Amino acid sequence: MFGRLTPLVKRLLGINIGIAIIQSVMKVDLGAQFGLYSIYADSFLPYQFFTYMFLHGGIMHLLGNMIGLFFFGPLLEQFLGQKKFIILYLAAGLGGGILYWGVNYVELTGLKNDVETYISDPNPDAFSALILEHAEYAYSNMYEFMDAFDENPDNRNLQQTSINNAKGLFKSFSNIPMVGASGAIFGILACFALLFPNTELYLLFLPFPIKAKYLVGFYILYELYSEFARTPGDSVAHLAHLGGALVAYVLIKQWKPKRDSFY
Repeated sequence: MFGRLTPLVKRLLGINIGIAIIQSVMKVDLGAQFGLYSIYADSFLPYQFFTYMFLHGGIMHLLGNMIGLFFFGPLLEQFLGQKKFIILYLAAGLGGGILYWGVNYVELTGLKNDVETYISDPNPDAFSALILEHAEYAYSNMYEFMDAFDENPDNRNLQQTSINNAKGLFKSFSNIPMVGASGAIFGILACFALLFPNTELYLLFLPFPIKAKYLVGFYILYELYSEFARTPGDSVAHLAHLGGALVAYVLIKQWKPKRDSFY
């Protein structure tokens, strides 16, 4: 089965899996240094746009991405050639990271402005509104503090505690690194669907085949929905996926590879 793997796919699988093994054996979190941080984080460095795509948050995260690379990568490498294939992989990963990072910057800037506005006039109603707007999941854990603050709005200690919590909220969101090859893999999926739209794929959970263009198209729509209907605790970087797919679309339109048939 492994004989079907092409040279670059083998190397990419080896790098991603090898890094995961090193982290597991040495019990070191490389994502703390090489994951992609926001511009507001002290840990942000430009090289993270490249390094983040070779790190993963766990075995299932790694497995999901590597399965996509394993099944769809070889045919694309053979059809596009090694040079274009590695450009596709890296550009999709970079594009996914840039889109996620850019939108994350806008969101964090909004949070930063709200926190600064609150600090200028700390009061119970404004604090409740801040938490509900940006961290609703944490609201239930602050009932006792909010009740105390509501009963004593002029208490300096409670005001300072609320300010510290507001600052901590911004800092916590600013210091969450993104890791994963999902942007690059989504670029591969999108490229496959564009080049081989009518190829029928068999999935374990479906009793019938589905064409690549429908499968990937549905997946992209699902990512769009998930981004705009984001629920508390959803740590998936949906925008990185969409960014990778967008880069793949642009590259394929630019390259305009010629084909005798679409299967």
